[in-house]
Amino acid sequence: MIGFARLLIGNKVLTNLTFILVLAMGVLAYWSLPRQQDPTINFNWIVITVAWPGSAALDVESRITDPIEEAIQRVDNLDFVSSYSREGLASILVRFEDIAESVFERRLGDLRREVNAAEGSFPGEAGQPIFIEITSSNAFPAATIALVGSGDDDSLREQAVLIEKELERRELIDRIDSQGMADPEIRIEFDATQLAALGLAPSDVATTVQTYFQDLAAGELDVAGSNWLVRLKGKSTDAFDLNRFPILGRDGSLRIGDVARVTRTQAERSELVRYRGSPAVLLAVMKAEGANTLELVDELKAYISTRNELESVTGTKLILIDDQTIPTRKALTIMQNNALIGLILVLIVAWIFLGIKIAVLTAIGIPFILAGTFWILQGMGQTLNVTVLLGVVIALGMLVDDAVVVVEAIYYRIERGFSSIDAVIDALAETAAPVTAAVLTTVAAFMPLMLLPGILGKFMMVIPLVVSIALLISLVEAFWMLPSHVIGSGVTMDRVGRIQRFRTRLNRGIRHIYIHLLVRAMRRPIVTLAISGIALSGAVGLLTSGKIRADFFASDPIRVFYVNVETESGTQLERTLDLALEVEQVVRSNLRTNEARGIVTYAGQQFTETEPLRGSHRGQVLVGLNPDGREVSEIVEGMREAVLQVPGPSNVTFLELAGGPPAAKPISIKVRGSEFTELRSAADKVRNILGQTPGIKDIV
Repeated sequence: MIGFARLLIGNKVLTNLTFILVLAMGVLAYWSLPRQQDPTINFNWIVITVAWPGSAALDVESRITDPIEEAIQRVDNLDFVSSYSREGLASILVRFEDIAESVFERRLGDLRREVNAAEGSFPGEAGQPIFIEITSSNAFPAATIALVGSGDDDSLREQAVLIEKELERRELIDRIDSQGMADPEIRIEFDATQLAALGLAPSDVATTVQTYFQDLAAGELDVAGSNWLVRLKGKSTDAFDLNRFPILGRDGSLRIGDVARVTRTQAERSELVRYRGSPAVLLAVMKAEGANTLELVDELKAYISTRNELESVTGTKLILIDDQTIPTRKALTIMQNNALIGLILVLIVAWIFLGIKIAVLTAIGIPFILAGTFWILQGMGQTLNVTVLLGVVIALGMLVDDAVVVVEAIYYRIERGFSSIDAVIDALAETAAPVTAAVLTTVAAFMPLMLLPGILGKFMMVIPLVVSIALLISLVEAFWMLPSHVIGSGVTMDRVGRIQRFRTRLNRGIRHIYIHLLVRAMRRPIVTLAISGIALSGAVGLLTSGKIRADFFASDPIRVFYVNVETESGTQLERTLDLALEVEQVVRSNLRTNEARGIVTYAGQQFTETEPLRGSHRGQVLVGLNPDGREVSEIVEGMREAVLQVPGPSNVTFLELAGGPPAAKPISIKVRGSEFTELRSAADKVRNILGQTPGIKDIV
């Protein structure tokens, strides 16, 4: 074994080639790893949506939502199912238990099969079910863009549709969720009395439109030896085309335009969006899995800049409201600064005690270990996210511990006249077992974090993984790279200068002080144990007293917050928007100059930590903040009292977000029953009780 170690460590060419290879591949891996806020985690959540244009909420519930819910109950490993039915749309959220990925894929297949089987009972006009798998990549937008126009007309919608299609073609983008887009509608209005006088019924007009207003396949056509599919297009957005449709059952002399008024208009709105009082469409950009968020946002900024050059032509302008790369950029900067500071400190301390050559050889181990860590992480399909960087920062403080122990043992022997190779072999024989045991003990201390269940466990697993990889690579650095570099550098003590004599005296003085304190502590074991016991008791007391708050996934708040505005159920959408705009004015008055990146107000929907809430009585003010300003909590608490004083809304709450796994409120109460009026009454009573409880705020 010693012979193999001597051969391996003495092969400077192999050592240097390995060192350069790991360093080069690590640097390439670091720059090619996708940057994002959180690791890519599958939440085992599925959202199913089915559109049924023109239908009432009760019809959507009975004809679509209920059949889907009944079908879903036949799927195993369900944890929670919630549904929402509104005019023209059914949305069902399915949460599975914490199961293995392979089991989840089978259950997802079962879910699709059951829902597709239930599709046969849907109305003919209903669309196909759309399944969206919720992960950390698409649970929250990478960026939010507001498209602002001068008027709430077809031009704004056309530009929004065009922009949405252009962005969704980009490789880094998974999908665009739009909000506030007005759907076009062709309205046919007729006088029933006039129809009756002509011997017609309203059903005649409806049948005519249904018959003509459709696209039909008309077979194939052979042209010059090539088969072409022929399709007849009957659907048109031009009201003039519908005017020309002849009424079925007549001689063709009567057309729809003769008995009805056909106009192009907009469908009844379920959402309204305003930016500084102007009509707007909100575009939430969801990144593709594994995409580089920093690169994506940079692309979006370039796209916005280019698109806004056409503002005079399009009459619209794009505004970046929320940029979620800020925490990631900050975390990257912190990690790079910590690595640089660690490198410098190791260099200084090692130079003071061991000399400049050994100091440099010890310090260069940090980039080697980090490079190896990033190389392995890339091979495992990981991304460069805040959680990975947290693991790197934790490991940085331990990376050179084993190397310092080994190099000090080598230095001790060189001081006493050993040759470089003999000093290295003898030092490794002495330190290999204890250093390896110390590193493995540290790795073992982090391993339980990899066994945490649920979504939190999936997030936390990344930290011990990164720390363990870095520490294991540090053993390679300490037992191979460092000793080989010491031999290759030719470190000797043949010439002892003034600095070396000072270093010897310093080391002797430190050892003398340490031994003196150690002897005193050993001669007074009761005092030593008492001091240790007091320190331990104080630490336990701080934990149990609540002075140190418990937060299993502490994270910096995202530079955005929401103000939820809720009115009485049944309030018209326009009234809810007006009240939300009043809240926006108070919010603006409590912000400092240039503190907000952008503020958008909308009615008809509220974003939450887990799923959106919809309804004409719900509104929300989205406030995107610029970086390097006041803390989000400080801003919110500074305006809370003023915002709550706005007259009109029945409830106003604030929502702050932080990185990490999705989490519900600290207190979550669900009221269930069969009668909606009773449920509403019970929920109001619970809310009143909670509102009178000290320490509780933002009750939604």
